[in-house]
Amino acid sequence: MIKLDNICKYYQTDRMETQALRNIDMDIQQGEFVSIMGPSGCGKSSLLNIIGLLDEPSEGQILFDGEEIQFKRDKELAQVRNQKIGFIFQSFHLINDLKVVDNVELPLLYRKIKASERRRMALEILDKVGLSARSSHFPSQLSGGQQQRVAVARALVGKPALLLADEPTGNLDSQMGNEVMTILENLNSDDNTTIIMVTHDKSLAERTTRIERIFDGRLIH
Repeated sequence: MIKLDNICKYYQTDRMETQALRNIDMDIQQGEFVSIMGPSGCGKSSLLNIIGLLDEPSEGQILFDGEEIQFKRDKELAQVRNQKIGFIFQSFHLINDLKVVDNVELPLLYRKIKASERRRMALEILDKVGLSARSSHFPSQLSGGQQQRVAVARALVGKPALLLADEPTGNLDSQMGNEVMTILENLNSDDNTTIIMVTHDKSLAERTTRIERIFDGRLIH
């Protein structure tokens, strides 16, 4: 599904050049649940941003479903992100002035989908994450674990083939974190959703089908 070939990422300032990623080669197959582990600042989030087509590599090539990604084609990249990739972050990034169901509908606004169908899809995915009774609440009325489940629902409402999760349980206690992790496991096993998750938690990583470790911008095999 995804092939990274010799990916490098540099950040240039007036005084120095920082190499965030060095010669990354990685293949992700359809239906895998891959966790990426490593210390803070090692390049995990940089790698996830490149896989999610949010950032352009300084060197190397990315293949998505067998096609090379051309980062200069902004409209095409936005379309791929919107239709094929879902994002979950450590911070929930919900809009406090919108009800839960409206937050979940947001990714569908960029598609040609009728309002009634958008609402049906949002309510369906909220039911899947166990929050159908909270659809008319505002984010501030929810617990942290519930807010993260809303974020999961928003990432999934468009039925993406790939789900990217950057420390999705980082702001949650162990019980809430376990609930979110169980939802991800079920999505992977029941719907064959491909998931790539950055985490510091070894116990969570061991629940995935494969662990990749990164240190100083390099994959450690």
